[in-house]
Amino acid sequence: MMRKKRRSAVEKVEGTSTVTKAKKSRSSDRQPKGAVSKETNESVFDVFVREAGVSLKRDGTSNEIAVDQVVFQRRIQQQLQKSPRYPGIMQEFITGLEVYIEDPDRFRNCLLPCVPQSAEGDPSSVSSFQESLLRVLLGSEMLQTLIINTLLEKLPEYMLDSTGDGGLSIPRMIINQFKWLDRVVDSKELAVKLMELVSVAPVEVQRDIITSLPEILEDSQHNDIAKELNSLLQENTQLTVPILDALSSFSLSSSLLTEVRGAVMATLAAVQLEDLPVVVKFILHSVSASDACEVVSNLRKKLDLEQCVLPPALQASQSRMRSKGAAVSASTPAAAISQDSVTLTLDCIKSAVRFQKTISEAWLKAIESVDEAEDHKVIDLLVLFILHATNANHSRRGAERVLKLKVRNGFIQEALLQKTFRDYAQVMRGYFSSILAVAQSLLRSPDPCMVPFGGHMYRHSFTAFDSYCHQEVVGSLVTHVCSGVGGEVDVALELLCGLVSEKPSEMAPYAVFVKGILDYMDNLTPQQIRRLFHLLSRLAFGQQQQGSHIQDDMHIVIRKQLSSTVPKYKRIGIIGAVMIVGSMGACRPKVKESQNASLSQETVRQVTALLELVKSSSESSPEAAALYYDELANLIWSSTLDPQVQEMIGRSVLDDFQDDFVVDLGPDITGSFPFPARVMYNLEEEESQGGIAINLLPLTSKELQNKGEQLTQSKKSHKRASPLCLSPFFRLLRLCEEKQHQGDLEEIDALLGCPLILTDMDVVEKVESLSKAEREFLCSLLFHTINWFREVVNAFCKQKETEMKMKVMTRLQNITYLQTLLERALPGTPGYVPPLANFDGESTEGIALTSTVPAHKAKKDGKGKKRKAPGKNSSEGSSQPEEGTEAEETQQMSAVLKEQPEKEKEKEFRAVASLTAYRPFFRELDMEVLSVLQCGLLSRSLLDTELHTKVHEEVLLGGAELVFLLEDMLHKLEFSLTAAPAKRAPFLKARADKSVGFSHLQQRSSKDIASCCIQLLPALCTHLENCHNHFQTMLSKNNGVVDGPATDVQEHQLMSSGYQLLLQVLNTTFSWSGFSQPGQRSLLKKALGVLAGRLKEGGAELTLEQLVKHSFEYLLNFRSTMPNLSTALCLSQLLSTVSEKGGNSAAYREQTASLARRFLGQVWVTASGERERGSKFNETLHTLLSIYLEHADDVLKAVEEITGEGITELLDASKDESSASWPTLSRQTFLVFYKVLMAELEKAARKIPAGKMSDNTEAQSEKLLTWNLAVRDFHLMVNLVKVFDSRPVLIVCLKYGRLFLESFLKLGMPLLDYSFKRHKEDVQSLLKTFQLSTRQLHHMCGHSKIHQDTSLTNHVPALKKSLELFVYRVKAMLALNNCQEAFWIGNLKNRNLKGEEILSQRSQGSDDDDDDGEEEGNQGLPPPQEQSDDEAQESESEGIKKINRVEDMDQDVTDDSD
Repeated sequence: MMRKKRRSAVEKVEGTSTVTKAKKSRSSDRQPKGAVSKETNESVFDVFVREAGVSLKRDGTSNEIAVDQVVFQRRIQQQLQKSPRYPGIMQEFITGLEVYIEDPDRFRNCLLPCVPQSAEGDPSSVSSFQESLLRVLLGSEMLQTLIINTLLEKLPEYMLDSTGDGGLSIPRMIINQFKWLDRVVDSKELAVKLMELVSVAPVEVQRDIITSLPEILEDSQHNDIAKELNSLLQENTQLTVPILDALSSFSLSSSLLTEVRGAVMATLAAVQLEDLPVVVKFILHSVSASDACEVVSNLRKKLDLEQCVLPPALQASQSRMRSKGAAVSASTPAAAISQDSVTLTLDCIKSAVRFQKTISEAWLKAIESVDEAEDHKVIDLLVLFILHATNANHSRRGAERVLKLKVRNGFIQEALLQKTFRDYAQVMRGYFSSILAVAQSLLRSPDPCMVPFGGHMYRHSFTAFDSYCHQEVVGSLVTHVCSGVGGEVDVALELLCGLVSEKPSEMAPYAVFVKGILDYMDNLTPQQIRRLFHLLSRLAFGQQQQGSHIQDDMHIVIRKQLSSTVPKYKRIGIIGAVMIVGSMGACRPKVKESQNASLSQETVRQVTALLELVKSSSESSPEAAALYYDELANLIWSSTLDPQVQEMIGRSVLDDFQDDFVVDLGPDITGSFPFPARVMYNLEEEESQGGIAINLLPLTSKELQNKGEQLTQSKKSHKRASPLCLSPFFRLLRLCEEKQHQGDLEEIDALLGCPLILTDMDVVEKVESLSKAEREFLCSLLFHTINWFREVVNAFCKQKETEMKMKVMTRLQNITYLQTLLERALPGTPGYVPPLANFDGESTEGIALTSTVPAHKAKKDGKGKKRKAPGKNSSEGSSQPEEGTEAEETQQMSAVLKEQPEKEKEKEFRAVASLTAYRPFFRELDMEVLSVLQCGLLSRSLLDTELHTKVHEEVLLGGAELVFLLEDMLHKLEFSLTAAPAKRAPFLKARADKSVGFSHLQQRSSKDIASCCIQLLPALCTHLENCHNHFQTMLSKNNGVVDGPATDVQEHQLMSSGYQLLLQVLNTTFSWSGFSQPGQRSLLKKALGVLAGRLKEGGAELTLEQLVKHSFEYLLNFRSTMPNLSTALCLSQLLSTVSEKGGNSAAYREQTASLARRFLGQVWVTASGERERGSKFNETLHTLLSIYLEHADDVLKAVEEITGEGITELLDASKDESSASWPTLSRQTFLVFYKVLMAELEKAARKIPAGKMSDNTEAQSEKLLTWNLAVRDFHLMVNLVKVFDSRPVLIVCLKYGRLFLESFLKLGMPLLDYSFKRHKEDVQSLLKTFQLSTRQLHHMCGHSKIHQDTSLTNHVPALKKSLELFVYRVKAMLALNNCQEAFWIGNLKNRNLKGEEILSQRSQGSDDDDDDGEEEGNQGLPPPQEQSDDEAQESESEGIKKINRVEDMDQDVTDDSD
């Protein structure tokens, strides 16, 4: 009944007589209630009302009014005033009214609207809507106070009746009479009375009264009532909603509003859940721009939505209890109510954010300011989605920016997202479009930390929402896959695969969407195609076959691809077909014991037919056949096939392999081959004739003949038995055997030791004398042999018997030896492309084969190692030097030659190829092979004493094999554990596929690989200690000299390569970003526990911080035996990485810095006694010096020390000498030092806090002192250009000089503004020193112009601009401090580096002015063509602050201070 003010349009035309309406109190001398007029039985009330135009009905029907309300009011007033008994008659009138309304029905009639009289007469004279009788009477100002008192006294009678007849609440109707009155005679009194009523009334009535207050009271009352309501609010939480409703309608003073809001905020935790939306709405709508941030921040802290929703377990148990009960209560479940309340609360936030920009900014700030993952709440995510959903661009961008920032820093994690989706699915559904947009943006992000979070958003959206959302999610993921951007495609496919395996029936309807990706396969890598077919075949041919409607399409696509003659499409067909076989022939779990779980005969027939189809399609091309074997091997390795299918594949594989590749050894080998055939590499003991061998040479020569003859048609067996298929086929055979015999390879163990039919390898020595075809044949033979051995090692590395282990070790030695042969044979065959070894990638187009290196690059080492691509940057982002790199080899060349006898020298000078570029042509080693690292290390001393027989008693790893395995391990780790952006394809460039040779690795998660590494950590630590001991022993033998007579150069190089690789492997492992994820903490503790356990036992119960401390100490022990600078850098980086794993990395800064200082102060020589040098050495030095300065306590002091001590010593030293205190600083490395020092100095200047007005004297002095130091260092650095004036040094100086100057203008000058008066002398000396540097920079600009060197002049305009800014900024500073007189400007002449004037802009005859003076006008202008140069060289105004005129300035300053 809360009616708004509706008035008849009739104005009060006749002025009501202005009777003074004195308040009539209802005193005790009132007439008795029965008083009636003398003449009749009727009361004054009845008579007056009837005569005025209202007929009172006593039969329960509505009162009728015959005249307009205004007329009625005027008549009543006139009657009262004209009465001889006035003013007493008013009291009689009220008494009559009271008597009349004692009857509840009549009372109710008086409260209900009157109806117009329907009797004869003109109906139009009365308006259609009429107020109630009492309301009309209240409009009369004479009677108003008396009637109000009557009604308020009447109200308590009805308080306890919940609702009267017809569902009408009498108290509410009474209160409604007071609303929107034209004028309240005594507003104050009415307010007091209403508040008294509130204090005694029951809750329902209280609510009605409070809600109506704004419509009853005048504005002047609002503040007083608000105070009362505020105190009531804190006593009674039941009245929260009505009170806040009323308060939000009041016009309050800002201070009172703040007070009320504070009180409301304080009760927020105790508010009823259904009242929460109103509370939040009040808080947000009462916010002003100035306090928005504070209010929102408090609201965010207090608003705990987690408390509003029952945990799922409780919800479930409640619903069970409800369902058990026979009569289920009609009330809605608590969960639904709470969801509704949360939805309404968020709607309030949404409307506030939408209409007030300040609130949306405040929310963003509040969320952004949280700096602990634990402090983030569900509300943060929900609000970010709300902000994203509003149409305002700024809030959308802001929300996305904040979310990305939080995800990148790990503050908003998947657990929070999961909780939000789980408990607030209904709420989140409303923001689905925003969730989808944010997820898309995150998935496209180049930052690898964000991509998984976008994936989780997709996954939870699919799980939590309805089918419309399912369709959108799948559609969006399909779009990602079709984008062709590497990382994005991988994650989207991963998500689709996850959804198919978790929710096959929900995904089934969208199989057609996913099938659409088949049109975009050109952009996908083989691994992605595998994924795609895996998920499609799961949908189409999976167990429940929910997506069976796309089976036919799949078959059509596969047949089409297989029959293609384009290798790329054939590859896709083979991969797809094998994946379908995997889904169709998958092992079905038994449903019930009685049921037979095996496949139906029809399915087995289909699988067999499909395999036959693939086999026949791929027979024509060895590459296709090899890919088929590899794919089938992958399938067998990664999934469980039905026993029937498994057995069928295994049987045919074993027979075919024997037919194609294995021959029995006869007394001689028949056939004509390019080289004489010979049985090589036999490990079997008994030299019987009955053995078997791999017929590699005959197959390779047969393939060569086939190619030569260009046979159009040949027998299948000839075609099939290509040496290309040897390794893939063996891998398939081995995996089939493993699956069938649970890892036992007894059936095929003869293949580990069986020989190969090759040729005598001495032929490599005379490779120059061979023809081009013979050389290429020889290289192919070597590649096939190495790949066979690599597959053999893959197969047998897990065998436990010692004899097997020995053979595996020998095979590793064979590989390293054959690689040295290959390194020698390759340079003689320019343009040679080796046989493929990885068949799922594009063919060799993208691979640049830079086979030869100049002849003076020495042979690698004794056993020879496969050189791999230099490692990607380590976690510190430095360019990490790779072991055995060309730079080192160059230096060690002479050493090698000294050591070799004369007759070998000519051999050594033969060119040697680096195998780095040939990595894609070697078979991939499995992760399991790395378990060989757990063997001990074989060293010279052992060889001398224990090599009695051909067979060792213990399996030991040789140096070359150690390096070979470590290189492989490092590549694997860099591929799997380093961040993803490195794997992204550059825009518009041919994709050089980095994943070639990592197919098997890609099928493992990075967590798996990290776990494998951690299992190997004890072995790696043992090898690390062995290397350390080796160098320690060597140093003690040579009395501390690295290049003593007892040094074996080759062994030294091998061991130092191994040492460095071990440190790099550890660094890459510990740099894995996955350790920062919450689930991997235990893995990190386990890894650190291994290192810490090498020092002291019982690492299990240590905290992470203690583990880091012990690991750091353990690794620090290796510092004394670093063989070269690059190994020293690896150790420094590893220590830095480990120290960051604890919470307190600052504690280790000093140790890291002193270690780097120690390495920088060490003389680094090679084993041959020469100093280390070269570009690689310089890069390493650059990174190490950066580490030192970044970790140094005081960068400015460190810079001063190096410039003051080191460079001064270098200037005094002779040409080839280096500085005594910094031996790494020589004339060759000066540029490295200079660049790092300038960069770090500029970085340090940027970190000096800016001067503030509010700083006290002490803070100002401290900042001034820091700037003094920085400027002094800068001056020293700039002055060095006079001595070292090479172009690179000038470029560095110009670049960092400008940056330093900009930092000074931005941060230093405000400080000078505020501290000039207090620290005049300091400011003066600082500016003087700085002016010397700026002048030198000016000379350098002049020098650059003369030499017209673009690499220098590029820096000049920006630098000149900054130099001019500096002048004007100093002038402004002096003006601010009332010292303008101390400043004057002169034109600074252009001079070169030596200080000689550049005479391009002035005639030779003009006076030679003083440097500081005002320059004469240009008398002789240059010819027109030089004009532009002249303008460019226009002399720069350099401010000359005559600050030595201190007297004037003192005067100014004192005047000012007075």
